[in-house]
Amino acid sequence: MRRIEAENNRSADTHLHAVPLPPEWGVDLYLKDESTHRSGSLKHRLARSLFLFGLVNGWITEGTTIVEASSGSTAVSEAYFSRLLGLPFIAVMTATTSREKIALIEQYGGTCHFVDNASEVYAVAHQLAEQTGGHYLDQFTYAERATDWRGNNNIAESIFTQLAQEPHPVPAWVVVGAGTGGTSATIGRYIRYNRHHTRLAVVDPENSAFYPAWQRGDSNYETGMPSRIEGIGRPRMEPSFVPSVIDSMIQVPDAASIAAMRQLNRHAGLHAGPSTGTNLWGVWQLISSMVAAGERGSIVSLLCDGGERYAGSYYDDGWLAEKGLDPAPYETIIDGFFASGRWPG
Repeated sequence: MRRIEAENNRSADTHLHAVPLPPEWGVDLYLKDESTHRSGSLKHRLARSLFLFGLVNGWITEGTTIVEASSGSTAVSEAYFSRLLGLPFIAVMTATTSREKIALIEQYGGTCHFVDNASEVYAVAHQLAEQTGGHYLDQFTYAERATDWRGNNNIAESIFTQLAQEPHPVPAWVVVGAGTGGTSATIGRYIRYNRHHTRLAVVDPENSAFYPAWQRGDSNYETGMPSRIEGIGRPRMEPSFVPSVIDSMIQVPDAASIAAMRQLNRHAGLHAGPSTGTNLWGVWQLISSMVAAGERGSIVSLLCDGGERYAGSYYDDGWLAEKGLDPAPYETIIDGFFASGRWPG
């Protein structure tokens, strides 16, 4: 406990970047840069909470092997905290995880256990925890309850504190993606607890179960297909996903996420990963709606991790062509939006 709290005390809060938009739109956009955490992503906060939750419940003790099912960034952050506590760490993930993330997990002393299908990670993680006498952190179950949604330095409290001196300190929208659902649950609950008028939008990539499940009201919905946007989207509804705190959901084509990710780098000089692009595709649509309605205000979203983790994948044209992902048509849509303030359709 002391080591984790000391690590938190050494860490400054992450930056809230103001992204330039045409002033006549009357909308301010902010991106909270979670890539500046020591382990490089939004998942640093989740990993810290999961370790604290495991410690106070007595599930993690000296020498406990830590096991997680993860698509990459969560495992990187958990490997970091495992090394901080001197504990062995095993990440169960698909073989398609980016080479850069695998290297980071191993750099922090973790071991990667690969499976062929994303649906296998849960059972394999359970099995490895039993075989080692370890603890399965199970981010997909505990993400929504391991973090104190009332405050206590969570991401929602940090956002509203940093906005306090801005022209529109209470944002019209907060836009996030869903991997476990923990971030959207924390932010949605915090908004309601503090009686803010802010609305919460959750963006979701192709193949993910979250959007159709939210749309249909089906808590057992499954697609059985992996997300092609690392870090967000799941083949099934996860226990940590809380639909009732969400005001709107937007389904985002995978190639659109990549187009928005690349456009952010050109427009604002911010080098982000594909899940940030998914966020932005939703952000641009909401801004367009605000402009059309003459609504002034602010929107906040997250820069989830840095683009350097995806140099050999989402930033590689050959890799994109191999995967059948063409961002060019979506880049044209974004360019048209910035020229007119309008979104097609």
